[in-house]
Amino acid sequence: MRSVTGRRQLIVMRHGKAEPFAATDHARALTDRGHADAAAAGTWLAARQLVPDHALVSTAVRARETWFDVARASGAEVEPSFDEGLYQGGVDAALESLQAVPEGAGTVILVGHNPTAAYVAHMLDDGEGDDEAISGMLRGFPPGAVVVFDLEVAWAELAAEAGRVTGFHAP
Repeated sequence: MRSVTGRRQLIVMRHGKAEPFAATDHARALTDRGHADAAAAGTWLAARQLVPDHALVSTAVRARETWFDVARASGAEVEPSFDEGLYQGGVDAALESLQAVPEGAGTVILVGHNPTAAYVAHMLDDGEGDDEAISGMLRGFPPGAVVVFDLEVAWAELAAEAGRVTGFHAP
């Protein structure tokens, strides 16, 4: 396994468990379990000293609520960038958003939806990371799932197989 600098870390997260119905899909909120799972993910990140200094978050209510629960539990004090493309777009839109992250950002979290979140995680995986984390990710990407990558490339150069999986958490 090649060494990873750890200068850049990416956290890809699927929003927490959401209510099945609302006035619109965009307006669906988290359930109590979704709030609890998001807070648990934030606690898990904080225990690993993975406090985001940049946040890309879907504009959907459930993603926004997930971010606020994660931020509160992890101690993150960054103002999120709400991105409509993470709600309406797919993998290409998510990758473009990540490639536009300011170079000074060290630990970035993307809070989005499936199937995009899982596809992004699998696309970025170089296959050389932590076996247990990769195994967890391969078993599924349920609501509230988190995968962590170490990156050796600039944000603008982020592409397929550019990340080393270092952690996975699922409710």
